[in-house]
Amino acid sequence: MTWVPDARRYERADFRRCGRSGLDLPPISLGLWQNFGGSDVFETGRAVIRRAFDRGVTHFDLANNYGPPYGSAEENFGQILKKDFSAHRDEMVISSKAGWDMWPGPYGMGGSRKYLLASLDQSLHRMGLDYVDIFYSHRPSPDTPLEETMGALTQMVRQGKALYVGISSYGPERTREAAAILKAEGVPLLIHQPSYSLLNRWVEVSLLDTLAELGVGCIAFSPLAQGLLTDKYLHGIPDQSRAARGESFSRDMLGAENLAHVRALNELAVQRGQSLAQMAIAWVLRDPRVTSALIGARNVAQLDNSLDALNNLHFSRDELTRIDTYARDGKIDLWRGVSAL
Repeated sequence: MTWVPDARRYERADFRRCGRSGLDLPPISLGLWQNFGGSDVFETGRAVIRRAFDRGVTHFDLANNYGPPYGSAEENFGQILKKDFSAHRDEMVISSKAGWDMWPGPYGMGGSRKYLLASLDQSLHRMGLDYVDIFYSHRPSPDTPLEETMGALTQMVRQGKALYVGISSYGPERTREAAAILKAEGVPLLIHQPSYSLLNRWVEVSLLDTLAELGVGCIAFSPLAQGLLTDKYLHGIPDQSRAARGESFSRDMLGAENLAHVRALNELAVQRGQSLAQMAIAWVLRDPRVTSALIGARNVAQLDNSLDALNNLHFSRDELTRIDTYARDGKIDLWRGVSAL
C-alpha cells in the first residue's frame, strides 16, 4: 500500500529563516546520527521519518559515517526516499557531511579536497540523489589549509551537487575565516552546526554573536545532551541506553552534580507542564539566533514527545533565572577539542 503524507501537514507548521539566506528551516529538524543504521529496525526508522514529515519536519540531517555500520543511515534513508518521498523531494531539505573517519587510509577522513569530494559522491550514490541541499565540513581540520576545505565546498556548489554549504563544530575565529574564504568565492556560508544544550553552553560565549554578525544560521545538535536531558537517567542507567552501551556517551557524564542538576531541571519542566526533553529543546530555541534544534528519535513516541516542545516555547524571566541556576557546564561536550580550534 502506497503511503500518502498528511495533506494538512503545513497547517500548523512553523519555519525560521536561516541567517540572511532565502532558506527557511523547521524549528526542529530530524537527525539520523543514531537509530537509522543497518543495525536498527528499518521499518521503525521509516515510521519515524514519515511521522516527522507529517508533523511539518522538512529537514533531515545525515553524514557519511552515520549508522552503524558507516554509510548505512544514508543507504536506509535512500530506500525510504525512493519508497515514500519520490514525489516530495522538493519539499525536503536533505543535508550530509564529511570530516570524521569513514574509510581506512590517509584519504578517509579530514578536510582535504580529495576526501570531501569523494565523500559527497558516495553520499549521493547511497541516497540515490543528484544533489543535497546542504553539505557540511563536519569538523575543523587543522592539518589541512582552510582554503582547501572551503574550496572543496565551493566546488560542490559549482558542480550543482550541493545547493548550500555549512560547517560544524568550528570555533568563532575559524568560522570567520571560513566565511570570508567562501564569500570571496561567491558562495555564502549558510549555516553552522554546533553542539548546544542546557549542560553545554559554549556557543553563548561568542559563537552565536559571530553567526549573527555574519548572517549565518545556527542548527544546534545534541540539545538533549545525548539523552541526559530526558527522564531516561533520573533513576539509574537503562539497559539499552547509550550510557549502558558506551556509545557516544560516557558514564562520567552521570556524575552526582550533573544528575542533581538534571533532576532540578526536570522539576522546573514539570512546573511548566513539559517533559524535561521538551523544555530542553524549547530552551535552545528561545534564542532567535538559533534557527533549528536537531533531534534524534528512537521511535515515533519519542519523536512526538520532542516535537511537542513547540507547544510551549515561551519562558518568563523568572523561569530563565531559575533554569540558569542548574544549566551549568556538565563536561559533556564530546566535541570540545575540535571546536576550540
